[in-house]
Amino acid sequence: MKLLIQRVRGARVEVEGEVVGAIDQGLLALVGIEPQDDAASLARSLHRLLNYRVFADPAGKMNLSLKDVGGGLLLVSQFTLAADTRSGLRPSFSTAAPPAQGLALFERLVELAREQHPQVATGRFGADMQVHLVNDGPVTFLLET
Repeated sequence: MKLLIQRVRGARVEVEGEVVGAIDQGLLALVGIEPQDDAASLARSLHRLLNYRVFADPAGKMNLSLKDVGGGLLLVSQFTLAADTRSGLRPSFSTAAPPAQGLALFERLVELAREQHPQVATGRFGADMQVHLVNDGPVTFLLET
C-alpha cells in the first residue's frame, strides 16, 4: 500500500460539484492499494497515518501526530499511486489492485479509521474527484507498507 500524505490546513473532495468529504487541519491521504495488500497492511498503514509525527510541537519540531493534534483525516482512493512508472512514457496499472479488491480494502481502511479516530472523511471510490487542499508547509510524505 502506498499513502501519499499531505499536512493540510484544510481539504475537501468534490464529485460533480458536490462536496463529499472535507476536513479542517489534519492529513489528506491519497491511498494506492496494491494486489498484495491485506488486513495486516491496512492495520500497519492506519497505525502510521494516525501516529506519524508531521505536526509541529511548541519548539517547532515535527514531533506531534494526527492523534496528538486532534486533526481530521481525509482518505481518498487513488489507484494511480500504485502504477508502475519505472520505464516508458505511459504508466502501467498492472501493479494496482483490481477494482473489487481495491474497493473492499479501501472500505475496510475507512471503517477501521472511523473506529480509531473521531474525524474521518473520504472521497468516493472510483469517481472522478476534484481534490482541493491547502498544503501546510508544504509537508508531503510517501509512506509505503
